[in-house]
Amino acid sequence: MLDLETWTALGVPLLRDPREFVLELHRLHLPQPGTVVVAVLDALHRVTASASFAPWPHDADGWLHRNAILAHLRQVTAHDLRLPSPRRTAVLLRCREGATGWTEPDGAWMWALRDAAGLHGLRCGAYVALTPTGWQILGDGRSGRNPHAGSWAQGPVHTVTELAPRTARDTPRGQRSPRSGQAERPWGPARVAAIEPVRRTGTR
Repeated sequence: MLDLETWTALGVPLLRDPREFVLELHRLHLPQPGTVVVAVLDALHRVTASASFAPWPHDADGWLHRNAILAHLRQVTAHDLRLPSPRRTAVLLRCREGATGWTEPDGAWMWALRDAAGLHGLRCGAYVALTPTGWQILGDGRSGRNPHAGSWAQGPVHTVTELAPRTARDTPRGQRSPRSGQAERPWGPARVAAIEPVRRTGTR
């Protein structure tokens, strides 16, 4: 775990346009509370790859956080370990409940980001907390009201939860339905399979 003073002393590179960065990640992943988004920025601070995942809610182990971040980095982008110095930066956005400001779970994720970035040949970048009151870059001081931890509910719906039932109007005039004379079963919404919680963007 890293406390806020230690994190600030690392001298992580500042985001050039934090508001646009947070808006872009939120548009791509629509994070809900409990979701973590890791993104990779190039030298021009453009997002080249990103992945979102939901860790075990009661897990506070920085080692496991590091392994989760590293596993998703390996799936969405190649490492830069052969370069003499890092050219790209790993940035973390964590959507959570609670007040703004640093917390001990944030400290565990900060340690995890720093370690995972180094193991993948990347620079350790900013840490963004997305809370019910807005977003804040911890150790930086820059913040905003939107998006916030509840903004995901305002995003587009990507699934169909129910379809309208067929009625007698669907049968052409003059033709009898093959089920006429039989008791019709009550209609109910179809079951929808669970959605994979991981959303990834970018290239390998």
